[in-house]
Amino acid sequence: MSELEAVSVVLPVLNERDNLELLHARLVEALKPLGREYEIIYVDDGSSDGSWDVLRRLAAQDSHVRLVRLRKNFGQTPALAAGFAHSRHPILITLDADLQNDPRDIPRLLETLGDSHDVVSGWRRQRNDLWLSRRVPSNVANFLIRAVSGVPLHDFGCTLKAYRREVIQDVSLYGDMHRFLPVLAAWVGGRVTEMEVTHHPRTRGVSKYGLTRIYKVLVDLITLKFIGDFSSRPNYIFGGFGLLNLALGLLAFVVVGYRVLFLRHLEATPLVFLMVLFSITGTLSLFIGFLADIIIRGFYDPQRKPTYYVRDTVGVDRPD
Repeated sequence: MSELEAVSVVLPVLNERDNLELLHARLVEALKPLGREYEIIYVDDGSSDGSWDVLRRLAAQDSHVRLVRLRKNFGQTPALAAGFAHSRHPILITLDADLQNDPRDIPRLLETLGDSHDVVSGWRRQRNDLWLSRRVPSNVANFLIRAVSGVPLHDFGCTLKAYRREVIQDVSLYGDMHRFLPVLAAWVGGRVTEMEVTHHPRTRGVSKYGLTRIYKVLVDLITLKFIGDFSSRPNYIFGGFGLLNLALGLLAFVVVGYRVLFLRHLEATPLVFLMVLFSITGTLSLFIGFLADIIIRGFYDPQRKPTYYVRDTVGVDRPD
């Protein structure tokens, strides 16, 4: 990796007014000694506590600061996507704006990225969070993601990560998929590793996470599995389900035929209903699979529509 490769640091911001000035000072302290060009992109994700005013002051004081303000709170994934779209440099660093991620870990992230990796994911091995509402759900989610994706990371939820732009450009961000970025990068051939990072307790502001995010992780995990295994051939899952139903319908037909022709049992039986149900379900599933295959083949690389809408920017050009 060339020492001159520039860095874009992307931070989603939601109601972190009291943390921003100290955070920015720590970022500058970590980035200036690197000897490379850098920019710091703050994405205001619909803050209502005056965070935007603080960010405007930081941008006026520091030419490295660039701002993106979303029209409302779209969520962390769209905020990161907006930051990526408005960034300029070949290496992307992401971290939270709550002072729990430590900017002093950025030089080590870049060193680990080197020439050998495309993604370096932070691992909060010593995590300073509430046990029940944060650590337990996170540990369960990390176990499930490892099992489903096959990517052996310990901490998918840590926002502190380093990416090469060419890998990020090959994945789509939507929903709450930011935690799965290393998985998506690995699936497009990215070289992924992890590194232990420092994690501080939150001392200012209010956490935006809780137990309610568990169901979102589970739903996104199912989506992730479908994308990874069947996105280019959806008929594999629809066709398989359809063939299974047709086989069950055929089995029910054979049993019903045997009872009528050989046992002379002419009374109504639930098997007749099951035979019809399985046959109809199987046929419809096959047709849905064929239709999905046709759509995928016709629109395999559609124009990507952003999952966010920008209200205002400072020092950045709108992406083409």
